[in-house]
Amino acid sequence: MNKAIISFVISALIGLGLGYVVYKVLPEKSGYDPQQIAATNETGSDTTSKDASSKDKGASTSVSATAANEDNILSKKGCLGCHSVGSLNLQGGQVGPDLSQAFTTVEGKHGKPIEEFLKQPTSAVMSGVIGKDPLTDDQRKQVLDLLKKASEAQQ
Repeated sequence: MNKAIISFVISALIGLGLGYVVYKVLPEKSGYDPQQIAATNETGSDTTSKDASSKDKGASTSVSATAANEDNILSKKGCLGCHSVGSLNLQGGQVGPDLSQAFTTVEGKHGKPIEEFLKQPTSAVMSGVIGKDPLTDDQRKQVLDLLKKASEAQQ
């Protein structure tokens, strides 16, 4: 019986250690941990957006400022947990599509203008996300302004 208990304890410790590495350490090193991205944006020390904007000499200062801005609505509302906005150097999750062209492509994909989509999404995933935490009129305007900038920066 002692062997069984010792084996269980050792297996549990190994499992917890591997779980920590897989779900905590590896996502942070890959840059896709939403909590790390939000914390980085809050402190304003996002070196990846600065590095990316310094490599691209044609990038405007407003684009690089958007990436490090703690008032970024996409960071505040958790959008960057699933989505990225490559044209604004906003790195986020890989689950959802990049939102760089969302301002111009949502209507074609979802059958309604982006303004209406943000009020009542037609996709199952976004219906659940926005349904649980609807955007206010001011938040919708901020998202639309940011997505318009992203679309213009992409061109």
